[in-house]
Amino acid sequence: MVTQTHNLEQFQKAAREFILGLSPFPNRATVVGLYGDLGAGKTTFVQSAAKALGVGTHVSSPTFLILKSYKLSAKSYKLLHHIDAYRLTHSDELKKLRFAELLSDPHNLIFVEWADRVVDLLPPDHIKISFEFVDNTTRIIALGWPRRVLK
Repeated sequence: MVTQTHNLEQFQKAAREFILGLSPFPNRATVVGLYGDLGAGKTTFVQSAAKALGVGTHVSSPTFLILKSYKLSAKSYKLLHHIDAYRLTHSDELKKLRFAELLSDPHNLIFVEWADRVVDLLPPDHIKISFEFVDNTTRIIALGWPRRVLK
């Protein structure tokens, strides 16, 4: 599915609709890989999804921390893990952050910005979202996921 948004409100709505239509994987964490150039909207998408899931604190990009976690009150997930792989030089660095443990818990929702840098560690059937910067207000969002995770 491909969506074009022309302002921030439309972009946030697309994120809300995506996250509210998502169901957890039964045997492992639900992983969403975010793909796209700098400034394409990856962090804004996570912020909007987190807000839709009830995160009350400001969600910022974990560029220097690599990983930030947020408790959720949603029935489907207990924790949202936000990973920014931009500064990683090798995917093995993500292993040091208990990534395998995070993946094993079906109550986890994991967003990975710059997923292409650690794609070898992501489940082959992870949900893929690509962002394309068109101009200052317009973005193209391409959503791809296995059908079984949709409600």
